[in-house]
Amino acid sequence: MELTEEKGIHQFSLLEGLSQMEKFVGNTPLYPLNRVFQKPGVKIYAKLEWQQFGSSVKTRAAYKIVKEAIFTGKLDRSKTLLDASSGNTGIAYASICGALGISVTLCIPANASIERIRNLKSLGAEIILTSELESTDGAQNKAKEMYAANPEKYYYADQYGNDNNWKAHYETTGPEIVNQLEEENITHFVAGLGTSGTLRGVGEFLKEYDSEVDLVALQPDSALHAIEGWKDMETAMVPKIFDAEQPDYTLEVSTEQSYAMLKEIAEKEGLLIGPSGAANLAGAINLAKEIDQGVIVTVFPDSADKYSEVYEQLFK
Repeated sequence: MELTEEKGIHQFSLLEGLSQMEKFVGNTPLYPLNRVFQKPGVKIYAKLEWQQFGSSVKTRAAYKIVKEAIFTGKLDRSKTLLDASSGNTGIAYASICGALGISVTLCIPANASIERIRNLKSLGAEIILTSELESTDGAQNKAKEMYAANPEKYYYADQYGNDNNWKAHYETTGPEIVNQLEEENITHFVAGLGTSGTLRGVGEFLKEYDSEVDLVALQPDSALHAIEGWKDMETAMVPKIFDAEQPDYTLEVSTEQSYAMLKEIAEKEGLLIGPSGAANLAGAINLAKEIDQGVIVTVFPDSADKYSEVYEQLFK
């Protein structure tokens, strides 16, 4: 009986922590981009996703994954959350689980930015570096190997195959976009493919809201790219949650376009964003040039805070 009571208090503490944290997840600004691109009849907006707990778009998915794992009894303080990440989801896990007293182990490609590695260590996460040549595919394989060897120790979150990833965006990001646009009607949603959770979740919500909304997937133009978090779906391990039939069409963006856009948006909009956000904007602008009327929405997953090496190269 004593153990049961202690466990009840323990579980209540986790649920209370989740409840307190929820108000700091999502609800990010929708920013109008008025100077970096101008065309009569066409508007571009971006969600500033670093303006939430965990400092990136990945907080939404990480919170939903952790919350559902706790609710279903798969995760508590006796287990370690394990997953593969290119960095941002890992930081979100470490931030959320750190606040809840849950340990975290992350498999990260060795070429992740210095700031990402430093932030993860600062948040107390155990880091397993994997081959940079294998990108997040190698990190996923290592995480699966570790879980198979010790399933009692770990809760394997599996962001690439966990439906709670995209459901987080279905429940939060999509509705936020519609509400923030107020009387304007979105015509296109544009997002790069990594886990594909953002496009899948927002896309499903928007198609239910208005079936005429076009969903535009973005991919790097080469398997050898430097847009952190993005996948070339033709050569990489395709996430289980990716729905290849969902996008209305797919556009390609190069690393060079992404980096050029980092400079342009800093100079014209006063925003210091990460490379994947710049790539999203480059794709949105490429689309905007081809249409006569429309309201295009994309996301800026994170800020420049974790990319000092990239910015040092750009602004020598």
